[in-house]
Amino acid sequence: MKKQWLLGAAAALTFALAGCGENASEAKTSADKQEKQAAEEKVEATEQTISYLGKDYTVKVPAKSIVAASLEAMEDAAILGIKPTGVLEIAGEIPSYLAKDLAGAELIGDKRAPNAEAVLTLNPDVIVGTSKWGEDVMAEMNKIQTTLPYSHISTNWKENLTVLAKVAGKEDAAAKIIADYDEKAKTAKAEVAKQLADKQILIIRVRGGLMYIYPANTFLNPVLYEDLGAKVPEVIANVQAQAEITMETLASVNPDAIFLQFEDSENTDAPTALEDLQKDPIFSSLKAAQDGQVFVNSVDPLAQGGTAWSKVKFLDAAVENLLK
Repeated sequence: MKKQWLLGAAAALTFALAGCGENASEAKTSADKQEKQAAEEKVEATEQTISYLGKDYTVKVPAKSIVAASLEAMEDAAILGIKPTGVLEIAGEIPSYLAKDLAGAELIGDKRAPNAEAVLTLNPDVIVGTSKWGEDVMAEMNKIQTTLPYSHISTNWKENLTVLAKVAGKEDAAAKIIADYDEKAKTAKAEVAKQLADKQILIIRVRGGLMYIYPANTFLNPVLYEDLGAKVPEVIANVQAQAEITMETLASVNPDAIFLQFEDSENTDAPTALEDLQKDPIFSSLKAAQDGQVFVNSVDPLAQGGTAWSKVKFLDAAVENLLK
């Protein structure tokens, strides 16, 4: 009996010590995280000249108050783990697909013309806008603080991510995201390139009830035509910017697959446009429709395309759908 009691006591002591060890380990991990966070907060921001797409900008680095005044900047902030002080709104809220990552940010207006007064109250160290803005909006933002004209051209996604990471002091995170994507794209291309070589694949965005296509280097197109090696359809090669594609032209292309993006807020005057399109007899007769190769909102319909966030999400979706 005594021997059994001693063995039981020894076992209990062992478990207790193990538990203490685990608690000590957890405490150390927590302390290390707090120490790292405190160290990062103590880093003094200094004015630096950074180069971005051939131009130099003077910015406080690392920036503590970053206003993400474009959806492109908001997407890249989300994937980098940056918490902007200000972001754009859709229907009075942070866009739902980014709401969790950007929670706590103040709303600064819509994407066409951010509210200058709202931006000013945030005392930003830098404003990250978009190359889609007109000169008047860019000039107004630059009066408040240095404003980066974040490129909407998808092939500039690495430069975009890198400059935002530089401003926020997250360069290692950006380098990893880029390296991981490149490796994943390389593997995916090896799997699907032969299957896509002779196929006509289109990405179509429905806006205002109309169908639009984009150049090969814009929106989500580079994922298909560069990263996955799909052939660039002639209709895509011939457009220089967002362009409407009629049902007649679409029928003449008769694509093998269509990625169809439809966002309610972009079709307020035509809320049934997606349903009407899918019921259209010409659309229904397309090869893509007949073969079940029309993919609606394979990524969030607000995804901007030319960002790391969009590319990572769409690469997975494209491979998954095209290999069905």
